[in-house]
Amino acid sequence: GASGLLVSSVDAFTHYQVQDAWVWEHQALTRARFCAGDRTVGIAFERIRLDVLQRQREPKALAQAVLEMRQRMREAHPNPSDAFDLKHDRNGMVDIEFAVQFLVLAHAAAHPSLCENLGNIALLARAASLGLIPVAIAAAAQDAYRTYRRRQHQLRMNGERYARVPPEQVSDHRAAAHALWQYVFETT
Repeated sequence: GASGLLVSSVDAFTHYQVQDAWVWEHQALTRARFCAGDRTVGIAFERIRLDVLQRQREPKALAQAVLEMRQRMREAHPNPSDAFDLKHDRNGMVDIEFAVQFLVLAHAAAHPSLCENLGNIALLARAASLGLIPVAIAAAAQDAYRTYRRRQHQLRMNGERYARVPPEQVSDHRAAAHALWQYVFETT
C-alpha cells in the first residue's frame, strides 16, 4: 500500500501479520503468492501465509470485518450509471471474491486445503466439496465469475474504461452471486 514499507524482514513481516494486520490484509493473503527472489524467503513467506490463514477465527467477527471492508470498497467505486459494473457493483466479481476470501479465512483452520492458491473458481468447488456451501450455489457462482471475467476482458480489450454492461444481460449471474453472498454471510 501507499503507507507501508516497501521491504521488511521476514521476522517483521511475521510479527505484523500475526499482531497488527487488519482482516483485509489477511484477505489479501488468500491470494498472495511468492513469485520472485530468494527461494528461502519464498519458503518462509508461504509458511507465514499458511500459519496466518489457518488461524482460528470467530466467524461473526470475521464476517463483520469483511462486510465493513466490502462496504468501503463500494463507496470507493461508485457507479453513477444505469449499467452494471461487472467488478464493483453489488453481486459482481468483488462480492464473489470476498465470499471466497471469507470462506478461506473462516474455515482454513479445519480445512487447510482451502489455502491452496487455486483461484476463486476452484476454491468455490473446494468449498462445496468440503460441505461449506451447497454444490448448486458454488456451480452458479463459478459460472457467474467466469462470465464476469470473460466479459470484463472483452470490454477492456476493446478499450472500454469501465467493465459495465446492461443489467439484464447478466441478471442470472447477479442472482447467483447474490445467492452465494446470502448463503455465506447470512448463515454465519
